Parts: sequence; C-alpha cells; structure tokens
Amino acid sequence: MHKYEIIIYWSNEDQVFVAEVPELPGCMAHGESQAAALAHANEAIQLWIDTAREFGDPVPEPKGERLMLA
Repeated sequence: MHKYEIIIYWSNEDQVFVAEVPELPGCMAHGESQAAALAHANEAIQLWIDTAREFGDPVPEPKGERLMLA
C-alpha cells in the first residue's frame, strides 16, 4: 500500500467512482465501487512509479498530510 493521498469521488458523467492521486500528475483510476477505485488507484500508483523510474524521472515522496479541503 502506498502512502500518497488518494481522493475518491463519484462521477455522474462516467457513472463510476474516480480515484485521483494529486501528488502524481495524471495518476488516476476508476471503479464500480469505492473499494475497486482504491484498488485500481494503488495499481496506477505503482505503474506511475515504475514508469517514472524507467525514464529516469523523479518520484515525489508522499507528503504525508492532507493536500486539499472540500
């Protein structure tokens, strides 16, 4: 399990739960349930990190604090 902040919300447009990872630009996933969206987000985080390392790009450390307030 990664320590990046994950924001999960319902998308009326797509009719799915969307999970965004604000600390990793472009990293997001979706699922039919909140649990599925979270599981897919953790997979997306790992893919994001693996891709960044493959191309020699920096991988930000998790901030460990709440980034956004609703």
